[in-house]
Amino acid sequence: MTNTIRRTAAATAAAAIAVTALTALPAAADPERTGRDRLAWSACGGQSDPRQQCADLTVPLDYNDPGGRQITVAVSRIATAKPGLRHGVLMIIPGGPGENGLDRPGSVVQRLPQSVVDRFDLVGFDPRGVGRSTPVSCGLDHSDLAMVKLRPWPAADGSIDGNLAGGRHLAEACARNGGPVLRSISTANEARDIDSIRRALGERRLSAWGTSYGTYAGAVYATMFAGRTDRIVLDSNDDPDSSRVGRGWLAAYGQGAEDRFPDFAKWASAPGNPDRVADTPEQVRPLFLDLAARLDHTPLPWPGANPAELDGNGLREAMLQSLAADARFPGLARLMLAAQGRRSLPAPVTAPDEVLQNHIAASAGTLCNDVNWPTDPAAYTKDVAADRAARPLTAGMPVNVMPCAFWPFAPAEPPVRVTGRGPANVLLAQNLRDPNTPYRGALKLREAFGDRARMVTVDSGGHDVYLANGNACGDAVVTDYLVTGRRPADDVFCPAS
Repeated sequence: MTNTIRRTAAATAAAAIAVTALTALPAAADPERTGRDRLAWSACGGQSDPRQQCADLTVPLDYNDPGGRQITVAVSRIATAKPGLRHGVLMIIPGGPGENGLDRPGSVVQRLPQSVVDRFDLVGFDPRGVGRSTPVSCGLDHSDLAMVKLRPWPAADGSIDGNLAGGRHLAEACARNGGPVLRSISTANEARDIDSIRRALGERRLSAWGTSYGTYAGAVYATMFAGRTDRIVLDSNDDPDSSRVGRGWLAAYGQGAEDRFPDFAKWASAPGNPDRVADTPEQVRPLFLDLAARLDHTPLPWPGANPAELDGNGLREAMLQSLAADARFPGLARLMLAAQGRRSLPAPVTAPDEVLQNHIAASAGTLCNDVNWPTDPAAYTKDVAADRAARPLTAGMPVNVMPCAFWPFAPAEPPVRVTGRGPANVLLAQNLRDPNTPYRGALKLREAFGDRARMVTVDSGGHDVYLANGNACGDAVVTDYLVTGRRPADDVFCPAS
């Protein structure tokens, strides 16, 4: 396997502190603040709201060489219709990593309370390497783009030989085809790009709303550029452990699925549900595990899917995706009914290959460039076996090997360590039963920020909190903070609606 550069914990921590000291200048010391918007806005075309404008911003490929090669970051904006009430800019930081963010203002403006829309210009962006921002690709084959390959699901017998081969193949393809832009992708550079957008907008300080991976990117921005932050909302929060960035997030899916599956079981056994799969909630879990095991050995043909069959890992992957929102529960139930022979398989829904190519490359670039991953196959084999026994819903996938174990490029800098140094202007929003970013990870971010942060916890399941699950208490806490800048005096717990 590829050897990677190892740093001691002490050296990493010291370097992280040095990075923070060099980049977190107070806003008043920012020599590039112009006080005016330097972006050339025009119609976006094909976006979800006609008010949304777009612009291209050039940023350095390498911030250590600002006069060298430049790349493009695509930016969007819906300006407030009430300039007299305007407080500033609300940057919407997308998740992923590797998700598009250019159309986020247009997609959220209808859901946001008018009091928020009146006070902020809503600004979105495609992170470097994504979408319209000098996009990257690893040049993968169509078969490589299957989600059951991209997430490292072990074989039916628990073997990870296929995952080792697939991880090596993807890493080699990215190294061969990704180029210098892919090698430049990192969370720290995303934070620097966000600050470049702030400067181009002529803003002294920036408010932000980050979701999922965007909570980590937002936390890194709030650490590196603490003096340039205003009102920071981080929604569905990643564990910021800098030694396990990426790897820790993947591992969290095991606990997240266990936390969330009972919500699905209750829904899937409710009387009157047209997609009911069992008579009681207690029957749903063993039924799911039995169906996945059956499909491991006898997949169902599924024309148009990638691959063109539904096997056990395909059902498990559908389960993970469905747990993110109650609205996705019917999709999983219908697959379970089809596996029982009680329904036909629904038509598969897949993203275009070019979209997946870009997303995968940008995601791999972020996860693998941020921090070194372990490289010992035996350790992964051991972890997978233990996790399969402890958390059979996810069958060992969350602790399995990824392309980062074979990544040929060492991180350009140490990961940023999130700390409590900086203004007390961070509000975390978290569901108790989030399958993607579990509650225990949010507690770690809350601890890292210390008194810089407050957290509102909602007794709800699913991924995303603010304006996502109908909890009036949680939504009101976030809205009040954005509108007034006043955080709760203490952490807040919101009961189920």
